[in-house]
Amino acid sequence: MDISIIVLVFVSAFAGTITGFGTSTILVPFLLLWFTFPATLLFVGIIHWFGDIWKMIFFKRGIDWKLILLFGIPGIMLSYPASKLPSTIPDAELKRVLGLFLLVYSFYIFKKPSWRLRKTNFNAILGGSLSGLFAGIFGVGGAVRSTFLSSYNLKKYVYIFTSGAIAFLIDSSRLIGYVQSGTNISEFGVRLLAVSVLISFLGAFVAKKAVDVVSQDKFRLAVIAALFIVSIRYLLFS
Repeated sequence: MDISIIVLVFVSAFAGTITGFGTSTILVPFLLLWFTFPATLLFVGIIHWFGDIWKMIFFKRGIDWKLILLFGIPGIMLSYPASKLPSTIPDAELKRVLGLFLLVYSFYIFKKPSWRLRKTNFNAILGGSLSGLFAGIFGVGGAVRSTFLSSYNLKKYVYIFTSGAIAFLIDSSRLIGYVQSGTNISEFGVRLLAVSVLISFLGAFVAKKAVDVVSQDKFRLAVIAALFIVSIRYLLFS
């Protein structure tokens, strides 16, 4: 099973780097087949946290500090208290609501690819708040964050770095919350975690090479297609 996990970590790190989300979306459902929900969120959250760092290292030319702070601060404020809730509330219905939202959004963008969300402070704060909430409870806030960021049509490097920096702030907050709630990774083991972190670096490195050869229009289309796939997953398999 360790080999399967390592392969999925590589795939999820590759996809997560390119689209700005996907690591948790791919790993969490698979790991929940064998491990408890709190331990899975902590294990994947640590890998995700390192993935945020790899994005900032590989795409450091794309810095938008204002957007990072507007998304990140409310994200931190909501992800920490939300991280206390995974073991206390049912998540299936909320995930279906998220899936429906992503489905409608991706269909709308496919139909009207020129549509852009206004790059306002309110929209950034709203996106950060929702991202932090879903990250803390389900570990999958990236899909919500990417919905808002993709609608701005940011340049590839700006999009990926900004997504990584925002996720880093939110992940740091929720990981503290998980640990303070008594969650640990003893089910997985330190060795598997260490190898997974290294593999996530490799996945991000390969993704960096792929992003460099993809056009801006195709890049945005790939992000929207990924959101569509995730929406189906949440609607059918929550």
